[in-house]
Amino acid sequence: MAVTGVPSGGYTPAPMKQTLASAYIDFANAGANSANWAQQYLPDLMEKEAEVFGNRTISGFLSQVGAEESMTADQVIWSEQGRLHLSYKLVTGANNVGLLRLTMTSATDVDGVSVGNSGLDHGIRPGDMLLVSDANTTIRVFVDAVATTGVATIDCDRYDGDATGNTNLSGNLSILVYGSEYVKGAIGRAGANKPQFKSRTNKPIILKDKYEISGSDASQIGWVEVSGEEGQNGYLWYLKASGDTKARFNDYLEMALCESVKATTIANTNSTITGAAGAINGTEGLWEALETRGNISNALDGASPSAALNEFDDIIDELDANGAIEENMLFLDRKTSLSLDDMLAGISDGAQGGTSFGVFNNEEDMALNLGFSGFRRGSYDFYKSDFKYLNDKSTRGLINSTDSTNAIHGVMIPAGVSSVYDQSLGRNLKRPFLHVRYRQSNMESRKYKTWTTGSVGATTSDLDAMEMHFLSERCLVVQGANNFVLLKG
Repeated sequence: MAVTGVPSGGYTPAPMKQTLASAYIDFANAGANSANWAQQYLPDLMEKEAEVFGNRTISGFLSQVGAEESMTADQVIWSEQGRLHLSYKLVTGANNVGLLRLTMTSATDVDGVSVGNSGLDHGIRPGDMLLVSDANTTIRVFVDAVATTGVATIDCDRYDGDATGNTNLSGNLSILVYGSEYVKGAIGRAGANKPQFKSRTNKPIILKDKYEISGSDASQIGWVEVSGEEGQNGYLWYLKASGDTKARFNDYLEMALCESVKATTIANTNSTITGAAGAINGTEGLWEALETRGNISNALDGASPSAALNEFDDIIDELDANGAIEENMLFLDRKTSLSLDDMLAGISDGAQGGTSFGVFNNEEDMALNLGFSGFRRGSYDFYKSDFKYLNDKSTRGLINSTDSTNAIHGVMIPAGVSSVYDQSLGRNLKRPFLHVRYRQSNMESRKYKTWTTGSVGATTSDLDAMEMHFLSERCLVVQGANNFVLLKG
């Protein structure tokens, strides 16, 4: 029989005992001068994976400020109280035969909502007393007549008797009803005001993720000892990959409820999304809710101590006008957090009377604490915390550094609960101002679903792989957005 040759990958006999590269397998396929497995000396293997980015997850923000509740419908609807008193902006005024004629056509309420029915749906009635002001003047008037059809006009007598001074009022006027006056024997009130009904709604979105590994790779031992945020450890690399997928999905649950917006143009789902039906509608995230219904501050990021204090006083003015909730949480990026530290340090400067030593119990030999976790201004308490999502260069920090004009630098969220009417349950409930709703019934909970398919471990199919699936269906409810402040730009 013929003798076959030695394969090229085999060992080559040597005439004398010596260490040769040809006698070892080169796993790394590196060059002759490179350090690799084709040498007789064992390298110093550092098996533990270095955690160079620390804790890489950013979730936890919503769990600190809100609750999670189940829902059984495709949308959540809630109602919010309207304002109690009658006041309007963007009102025009002119002299009309000795009377001040107010025109409500372009008027809005104090929240910027247009008065409906061409301005006729205001609540001012004959007999009311009004404060009317422009940028320089405030006068008091008595309402003589109110138009109910056609042009929305209100004819008023000035209490100061200045029939010719109506031209002193210029530009867009603001008006406030502060009472009423009637003569003896006058007939009763004409008409009645009804509470304003405000309804809000949001729809949940379905989030999914998936991890897959073949059966062979799931049984392969590596030399790197893995670690991760989900507690995975060992020498099986698939533990690392599956844990990272789960941690990333957990972050998506929070990121999606902050960044999402409602779709303005409804488009059918792409055909490549197999099994999908209907349309992509989006959902109202936290930023969108505050940009449309909340307050926006754009002067705290990198502000000087005096400028930061002035901006906070402006924020407090808005809080006074929108519910006056005493305790508030600030979640900030690093630059804005340092601006507030500088502001508070400037107020309590040790060089100006040594107040820092007396207040904070600092001693000469102890480390000086230059950070502040909270403060009180006026009748309000503010508690400050870092928001990792806004700092991390692989999350919002990247977008903020690219688009500084629309960068999100933080958010102020009121603590406590609000009383709202739940349309599904048919009664008033007390809930946090900010909370998450997820789909759940007696048969199915879609708060956080995970399941495994394939032939690895518990065999569920003939697929020679393991597939880990993640799913959640949820939305965010932002109640009383007028009490929130978004730090932007």
